[in-house]
Amino acid sequence: MAAKTKNAVVDSKKQFEGIAKQFETFQILNEQGEVVNEAAMPDLSDDQLKELMRRMVYTRILDQRSISLNRQGRLGFYAPTAGQEASQIASHFALEKEDFVLPGYRDVPQIIWHGLPLYQAFLFSRGHFHGNQFPEDVNAISPQIIIGAQIIQTAGVALGMKKKDLKTVAITYTGDGGASQGDFYEGINFAGAYKAPAIFVVQNNRFAISTPVEKQSAAQTIAQKAAAAGIVGIQVDGMDALAVYAAVRDARDRAVNGEGPTLIETLTYRYGPHTMAGDDPTRYRTKELDNEWEEKDPLVRFRKFLESKGIWNEEEENKAIEQAKEDIKEAIKKADEYPKQKVTDLMDIMYEEMPFNLKEQYEIYKAKESK
Repeated sequence: MAAKTKNAVVDSKKQFEGIAKQFETFQILNEQGEVVNEAAMPDLSDDQLKELMRRMVYTRILDQRSISLNRQGRLGFYAPTAGQEASQIASHFALEKEDFVLPGYRDVPQIIWHGLPLYQAFLFSRGHFHGNQFPEDVNAISPQIIIGAQIIQTAGVALGMKKKDLKTVAITYTGDGGASQGDFYEGINFAGAYKAPAIFVVQNNRFAISTPVEKQSAAQTIAQKAAAAGIVGIQVDGMDALAVYAAVRDARDRAVNGEGPTLIETLTYRYGPHTMAGDDPTRYRTKELDNEWEEKDPLVRFRKFLESKGIWNEEEENKAIEQAKEDIKEAIKKADEYPKQKVTDLMDIMYEEMPFNLKEQYEIYKAKESK
């Protein structure tokens, strides 16, 4: 009996190792910007390729300026994005305007490109309620602060789309740390059970704040966790814009055709701290690791590819940089000029009918604010 049990364990281990091998990293461009997977090349025009690059350059400048504004005390909470542009922007580029985006707190760039005015993104960072009052045509929710909570919300939104027979998807983003949360498993399991049109993007930047991914899970990949939920899973080179785009576009096509959700793990890296709230990445990351991932920079890689096609140059890049700087200047000015948030504002928007025990407090604050 003991021998049979031992053999079963050995067979199970082999089967497990076999599953892990099914999730080899999908890549189209190597680190030199060369095409290594011609068959997987997405059908994008030269203009579309240039627009994707423009958005990535713009987002890098936005990150740099946001860090500066945070240090000046002009922004509040901010989570740096440099290094994750291919994962964030190329994935969003594969969507349609009607799709619904449920971001994590590092995923503000995606909802800006989905239509959120830049000045409102700055107000969101400051904690101003108007930063969460999205325009009617922006199908997105405010960035989720609770780790992984957006995964369950995405399953619900996607199921609602299916029940309404909409040809749209709900896409959400979290980090590798989010994949360790109970909400993650509940969300992908629910979506899989009902074949909801959802796309779950886990941006594996290797550190959940300061915890290495190797200490979060014994699984060799996050993508293979899709198998337990009965959904498609794929691991993608998250520094390769074309690979990310192709993976998300394929996931979207299958979702709107009723084939269910997809879990996409993008292997990426954040060059800055987890947030600007005192995190020091030098305490848990080595300079050697930083250098290794800087050589995989998504902008450098995509730039080399576009230059080899003769459709991108220094002039194009400078135009994108200057446009970003001008837009940021105007947006922060508008955010500065927007009416300051008042206590009574929060009470007004919180309740349709003010509870009796708050009415007296409301009148007190109202009187103070009118002076």
